[in-house]
Amino acid sequence: MDKVIQVAIVGLEFGAEFIPIYQTHPNSKMQAICQRTQLHLDKVGDTFNVQSRYTDYSELLQDKRIDAIHINTPPMSHADLVVAGLRAGKHVACTIPMALSVEDCKRIVDASAETGKKYMMMETVVYSREFLYVKSLYDKGEMGRVQFYRSSHQQDMKGWPSYWEGFPPMWNATHAVSPTLALRKDVAEWVQCAGSGRIQEHMIEQYNSPFAIESAHIKFKNTDVFAEVTRSLFATARQYRESFDVFASEKSFEWTQIEGEKHVIHTGENPERISIPDFAERLPKEIRKFTTGGVYDTGEHAHLSFIQGGGHGGSHPHLAHEFISAIIDDREPYPNASQAANITCAGILSHESAQRGGERILLPEFTLWK
Repeated sequence: MDKVIQVAIVGLEFGAEFIPIYQTHPNSKMQAICQRTQLHLDKVGDTFNVQSRYTDYSELLQDKRIDAIHINTPPMSHADLVVAGLRAGKHVACTIPMALSVEDCKRIVDASAETGKKYMMMETVVYSREFLYVKSLYDKGEMGRVQFYRSSHQQDMKGWPSYWEGFPPMWNATHAVSPTLALRKDVAEWVQCAGSGRIQEHMIEQYNSPFAIESAHIKFKNTDVFAEVTRSLFATARQYRESFDVFASEKSFEWTQIEGEKHVIHTGENPERISIPDFAERLPKEIRKFTTGGVYDTGEHAHLSFIQGGGHGGSHPHLAHEFISAIIDDREPYPNASQAANITCAGILSHESAQRGGERILLPEFTLWK
C-alpha cells in the first residue's frame, strides 16, 4: 500500500496517545489536532510537532487536506461530532460508546450509509492481546463449540468529571459486550437485564439511575448461545477489571481475578496459567513497538512526555491500523456503524430493561447487520 491517509485527532487527553502511531504508520500522516482549550492544544502540538491546530471543530471539517478524523471526546458529544464528520466527507473513527441513545446510533448508521464514508468504533477490547489470542485459538478449531460467555467491566469512577456521576452502568458497556459478539461475529438479538444495589443518593438524580451494578443476559441471533455481562461504576469495591470468559467444549478461557496475574486456559478439567503474545507481527513493522507501551520520546519537549501505547491490552496500534487499512482497501472496518450500533444498543437497552424490572427487549432492526 502506498496511499497515505491524512488524519486529524479531536480530543487530546486519551486521544494524544494515538498521535505517534499515526505519525509512524507508513500509510497515514498526522495532519491536524483539535482541542477546545488553546493551552492544551499548543502543549500537545508542540510536543508532537503537529502544526495544524484547531479549537473549533467546524473549522477543522472545512480543511480539505483531512481524509479521516479520530474522535476522543466525552460520550455525550460523540453522535453530533461523528455525524458532522461523515457529512463533511470525512471517514470517522470514534472512541466508545458509539452514542448514548438508540436514536443517535441510528443517526450514525444512516450518515455512514448515505455518505459512503467509513465509520469505526474504536473498541479496544476486540483488538487487545487477550482477545486476539482467544480468537486465534477459536479460528484454529482448538476451542471446539462455544457454549457461553461471561464478561465484565468494573471500575470506580469516583472523582471523575461531574457528567459521569450516576452514569447508568450499561450505557458504557462496550468493553464487556464487544468481545462476546466479536469472537464469532455474532449479533445481539435481545437483552434482559437486572439492576442491583444502589449508588449514593446525590448521584441518582442526574440520570435517574439508582443501580450500583447492572447485569444483563444477551441472546445472540440464530444461535443458542448467551452472554452474561456485568457492569459497575460506583459504590462497588472491586479492582478495575475489563474481563471476558469463553466457555467452550474443548478449551475455555478465563480472565484472571487479579489484574497483572496470568490468565487461565482450561483443557477439559486441567487449568493452565498462560502467557499471551502481543501479536505485533500483524502490524506494519514501523508501529509494532507501540503494542508494548512506554513514554514517547518527545525530544526537546521531554518534560511534557505522554505515556503511550501499551494500555488497553496493546490494542491502540491495532485499532489505528484497522481504521487506516479499511479506508485504503475500501472495506468495512470492524466494528463498522451497524456492528457498533448492535454492540452499543445492547448496553443502552440493557439499562432500559433494568429500569423496567428485567423486561426482555429486542434490538432494533437497523442493528441486525446479518
